[in-house]
Amino acid sequence: MSKHKVVIVGGGFGGIKAALELAHDRRFNITLVSDVSDFRIYGTLYHTATGGTREVASIPLTEVFAGKGVHLLQDKVVSLDRENRFVSTSVGHKVSFDALVLALGVQTNYYHIEGLAEYSFGIKTPSDAEELKRHLHKQMTDDKRPDLNYVVIGGGPTGVELAGVLPSYLRKIAKQHGLARRSMHVDLVEAAPRLLPRMPRDVSRMVKRQLRRVGVHVHLKKAVQAQTVDALMVDNKPIRSHTVIWTAGVTNNPFFSENGFQLAKNSKVRVDHFLQSEPGIYVIGDNADTPYSGMAQVALEDGKYVAHNLMRLANKIDPVPYKAKKPIYVMPAGPRWAAVVWGPVRIYGVLGWWLRRAADLIAYHDYEPWLVATKRWLSEVEEEDLCSVCNNKLDRMMYESGEI
Repeated sequence: MSKHKVVIVGGGFGGIKAALELAHDRRFNITLVSDVSDFRIYGTLYHTATGGTREVASIPLTEVFAGKGVHLLQDKVVSLDRENRFVSTSVGHKVSFDALVLALGVQTNYYHIEGLAEYSFGIKTPSDAEELKRHLHKQMTDDKRPDLNYVVIGGGPTGVELAGVLPSYLRKIAKQHGLARRSMHVDLVEAAPRLLPRMPRDVSRMVKRQLRRVGVHVHLKKAVQAQTVDALMVDNKPIRSHTVIWTAGVTNNPFFSENGFQLAKNSKVRVDHFLQSEPGIYVIGDNADTPYSGMAQVALEDGKYVAHNLMRLANKIDPVPYKAKKPIYVMPAGPRWAAVVWGPVRIYGVLGWWLRRAADLIAYHDYEPWLVATKRWLSEVEEEDLCSVCNNKLDRMMYESGEI
């Protein structure tokens, strides 16, 4: 009996979840195509950028799928042949399918603002996060002085997460480098009238208050116009800085526009009530025009939903229509502080932060056995500054305490 060939494009939350669910059913021949070798946990990249380890933000795909019977192909899909049912990759592979699941994720969008792509930092990948971390330490090692202004652009989840922990991290590494205490400003710039526009207004207000409490200057309704090597132009006024971090904009993967998919006004792919853009071709997660698209929880649910419908079809049972589930919002905004929105329930502070930690552990277990997942979860307390000055001090402290 021939197996159903399912090709999944994208090694993010949705694509991996779909593959793991289908891997339990031997009637499926599963190929996952990803242009990167690791699964990136975007919600933890701010932690990697501010002294945490790369381990919390990146899991090799070979570990995720070890012993699962999923064929991994590290390559970039560039085109789709609908008539002959195959996708082509950048190096010339043609991968045929009976069902295709597209979960390609999104790309950074600088909105054609001059200088941003050239001079700003980002934290979209573990390498981006480590580049920013090296830059923060290099300033203090080479110049013996930090920036006066550190500017985070974007009042969405990534910008809020990073801005919330940046003041304490800067003070910590300045002390480790033996620099005199001086005034350092962390600015969070957002063009919209409030932070976190997808969250309720009362939560936005509480997060804004918390950011101010930890030392972040919040600037709302401020438009970024340009960036140079040493300044950022905001509302026709320059902010002197060599450290600008862009977290504000994303756009859909160009694969969809280049391959004739029907797009909504927000550039996401129109899908039917089974998450199909057309028969047998599913679009999930950030790429799909669904009510809560853009969140990891939604991508996970989409991947699970499509996998279970494919199993129903294999059993010659009608698929279940898609029903969007309102996600639980968990928003860290400073050391040991998070806001949780669970329907009408609001939780703030340390308890919210612990709920976020519990959610992280469960998320790791979605991809790894409990023992491995717990080890990765516990590694959040480990430091990895990628700086010889700080690492030598840490080694000396551990030696003096008897830990090494």
